[in-house]
Formats: sequence, C-alpha cells, structure tokens
Amino acid sequence: MRRERLAPAVLLAGTAVLYLWNLTASGYGNEFYAAATQAAAQSWKALLFGSLDPGGTITVDKPPAFLWVSGLFAKAFGFSSWTVLAPQALEGVAAVGLLYATVKRTSGPAAALFAGTAFALTPVAALMFRFNLPDALLVLLMVAAAYCTVRALENASPLWLVLAGSAIGFAFLTKMLQAFLVLPALALAYLVAAPASFPRRLLHLLGAGLAVVVSAGWFIALVELWPADSRPYIGGSTNDSLWELAIGYNGLGRIFGGAGGGPGGGGTGGNIGFGGETGIGRLFGASMGPEISWLLPAALIGLGAGLWFLRHAPRTDRTRAALVVWGGWLLVSGAVFSFMSGITHPYYTVALAPAIAAVTGIAGTELWRGRAHLPVRAALTAMVASTGVWGFILLDRTPAWTPWLRWVLLAVSAAAVFALVFGASRTWLAGALVAAALLGTSGYAAATAATTHSGSIPLSGPRSQQGGGPGPREGGSSTEVVQLLKATGTRWAAATVGAQSAAALQLASGRPVIAIGGWNGSDPAPSLDEFKVLVAEGQVRYFVPGGGGGGRGGDNEIASWVAAHFEVTTVGSQTLYDLGTAG
Repeated sequence: MRRERLAPAVLLAGTAVLYLWNLTASGYGNEFYAAATQAAAQSWKALLFGSLDPGGTITVDKPPAFLWVSGLFAKAFGFSSWTVLAPQALEGVAAVGLLYATVKRTSGPAAALFAGTAFALTPVAALMFRFNLPDALLVLLMVAAAYCTVRALENASPLWLVLAGSAIGFAFLTKMLQAFLVLPALALAYLVAAPASFPRRLLHLLGAGLAVVVSAGWFIALVELWPADSRPYIGGSTNDSLWELAIGYNGLGRIFGGAGGGPGGGGTGGNIGFGGETGIGRLFGASMGPEISWLLPAALIGLGAGLWFLRHAPRTDRTRAALVVWGGWLLVSGAVFSFMSGITHPYYTVALAPAIAAVTGIAGTELWRGRAHLPVRAALTAMVASTGVWGFILLDRTPAWTPWLRWVLLAVSAAAVFALVFGASRTWLAGALVAAALLGTSGYAAATAATTHSGSIPLSGPRSQQGGGPGPREGGSSTEVVQLLKATGTRWAAATVGAQSAAALQLASGRPVIAIGGWNGSDPAPSLDEFKVLVAEGQVRYFVPGGGGGGRGGDNEIASWVAAHFEVTTVGSQTLYDLGTAG
C-alpha cells in the first residue's frame, strides 16, 4: 500500500520538475497568446472574450478558455514570463495525475504508472506543457472526460457521464471541434459496456450530450447576445461570429482546407511545420513522427491483440471497455490528423499522447500477465521489438544528437526480446521491457525540455533540430519606439497591421496596441470608418507600418489612409506616423 502511494507521488514530482524547470528560459513563448494574457490581466472584458489588447479591439483566433486560466494567473501573481507559461506546466502535471488515476481504476497501479510515465515523457507533451498554446488545457479536459467516463462505466452513473460531457464542452471552449474527436470513443464504450439496460444507456448518453451543449453553448450564446459594438471582434471569423469560427476556420477549414482554412500551409507539402504529406504514414513522418510516434507501433499492436484476446469477455468487462475508450480516442483522432488537409501543425499530436500511453500501459500489462501462452507472448514480443526498431529509426533521423542512444536502445530492446522468447527471470525482464519502451522517448523529451521555444510552430527535440516556423515579427520594437509607446497616455499607444507585430510591441512597451486585421491582418476589424473615429477621438497615438498581412482590404485601406493624412517620422531605424498631427 505504501509503495502504491509513493509511486504516483514520485511520478507527479518528476513530471513537475520536467515541466517547470527553467521554464522562463523561453521568455513569453508564443507572443501572440502572451499578449492576450497580458490584456486579460489588465481588463476583465479582455479576459472574458480573449481579446488581444486591453482595449478590446479583436480576439485571438481561438475560444478563450485557456486564456481564462493564464489571465487569472497573471491577475493573481502579476504578468510575467512565469505566469504566462506556468499554467500549462501545471495543467500537464494534472493531466498526468488524472491519466494515472483513470488507468489504475481499470488495470491496476503497474499499468497506471507506466501510462503516466509514458505520457509525461512523450516529446510533444514535454513541449506543449512548457508552452502557451491552447492544447495543454485541451488535453487536460479530454483526460478528465475519460476519467469521468471510466467512473460512469463502473455502475452506470449518469452523474459521472454528465461530468464527462461537461469536460468536453469546456474543451470545446478551449480549441473548438478538436475536443469532439474523443466523443465517439467515450460514447461507444458506455453504450457497449455500462452495466445497465440498453434504453438506460441511451438515456444517459443523451443527458451527457445535453451537458456538452450547455457547457459549450453558454459562451457562444453570450457572445451572440452581447452587443457587437461593445465587445471585441471575433478574430478568425468572417462575420464576427464565434459559431462561424468554430465551423469555418477552426472546424471544417482545418479538415478540408480551402475556404475557411485561414492562413498558413496545408497538409500536402513537405513543410515540417505543417504536418507533412497527408496519408496513413503522416504520424510516422518527418514532421509528426518525432513528436508522438515513439510508442505508436506498440500501441496499435497492443490494441489489436488486447481486443482480440478479450473478444469473448463479458459485455461489461472493464479492461476491454478501457481499450475501447483509449483505443477509440487514438484511432479517431489519429485518422483525422493523418488525413486533414487544412492547417495542421505537428504539436496537435499532443492530443494523442494520453491515448497512446494508456493503450500501451493497459495492453502491455495484460499481455505480460498472460505471457505463459505463446500467442500472448508473441504479441508482447512484437510490441517490444517494434518499439526498439522504430525508436532506432527516429533517433537515426537526428544522427548528430547523442548517436550512442539509438544503439543502446536497440541493444536493450534486443535483450528484452531475447528474454521474452526464452523466458528470463521476471524482475530482470520487466525492467528491460520498461527500459526498451521508454529509453528513446525519454531522451528526446529531456532534450525538448532543455530547449527554449518561441514562435507560432514549436517543435520537440534538441536545439539543432528546431525549425518551428516564424515567430511574431518585431513590428519595429526598437528601444526608441518602445520608450515612445511607454510615454503615451491614449487608450491605445499604437496600431499596426497584424497581431504578430502588435503583440511584440504590446509586450515590449506594456501599453495596448491595436492589431489591425487580427492574426495575419486579414480580419475585417477594425474597419476604416471605425479606425477614423478612434483617431478623431484621440484614442490612438501612433501607427507603426510594416506589420504582417494583406488580406481583405480593411488593413490596406487603413495603412493607405494613414500614409495620406499623417506625418511620417523616424525613430531610431523605424518609421511611424504620429496620429496626433495631420500631414
């Protein structure tokens, strides 16, 4: 009993060290979202809607739930690099703890400890739980939904199932439709395995579905009912609608590309920052493979073997139900990530990490218990061999980084396979299996945690392999410009085209900056007429040219109007317009 209590404590402590150690070395991480956290710390309305600036011009291109956490953190402890990044790290520790608790309820402490450790040491998890993107809270809420579903399966509890639906609803308010990818697995597991009559199971699922709608829909209703002229424009939407953002840019546009796909790259090119070629091999490719696939072959083998060997188990068998939960999560999400042709980044795969870790832990433990039978031992051997071989291939893709590690991994895996085939002692063999499974991924995760990350497309792995796309443009944030903005007393110190430039200026000066056009300068906010009113009322002091974007007219119109009507001045190496003086 004491060992069972000590093991999760050590797991959580180790995870906290991995995710929190030297966290602020990455500065503000993603400055786009850091600026929104800064705004949230200064304005309750900016916090509520996820505005990019305290004045509430335009929101980020995601729903604001993850900014509620970091914004409240910054309000409580002051805005800093640590308050921007620490919430994600703490969410990671909580997610690991919840995964441990979930797997333990169906498969025991050994499987739970392996699953929690494998999850914590997945490279993309070590990346995303140290970086300020929505995915950290998304994963925590999805794991919470799985935990509640497993609790509901124990005695057909409608309350626990409603809590699972509520968690998914709030996950929708974190990253919209991606949260729904786990719903088929959770619903199928309950429909198949809950110890209740079929009509009751259906009724419980309907209640959980209503919980999803209510927990996600209240904020959509709030945004739609709130007067549009007294709240920020919904960034990323075409008509100032959160619902349209969910269906378009952050929904079908992500899956099918084309209109509504927004800025960035599709999935058919080889750009490492955009996921690589679409298809069944994408999760193993150059972009996504090093992030997530270290245990993926083992998980797929274990899932197939586990479901086959349990095919004659009672309907309510808890182990098979757990494999349906985590395996369904893995298959549905993995298929979507593999074939979606809109904007796709490698770090999205963090949503697969809990499922891969859980399936590997559950299936591996069950196969270990039945290893006396030749077919079971063969499946377990295949899991170990595939992990060693695939880990060697992944490490060989970065040959300049710790070249000895891949050979050690291969040797340990070979020893474990040999021991399984010829029946070595239990203690030695168990240790070899765990080492073979975790050696490659743990080394890569440690390298990830030791590397600073910034920009909009972070990648895991050692520093020499970083290529994570462009970060926010500096927007002319020289020392002279920053000092000039700090000295302003207007509602907004400046305006510039594109949120990337605006974020850098706002973070450097601590003063609100209007991000004309939102993320890439293409959103129709503010309009030229709205901007003219703000200038006439003396609410904006400077316009800083040179920002990003070139989209639907409003940004070009504003820049052209400013250039035609105001004096240009040079501060340091940066030109800007003083909106308080006519040209």
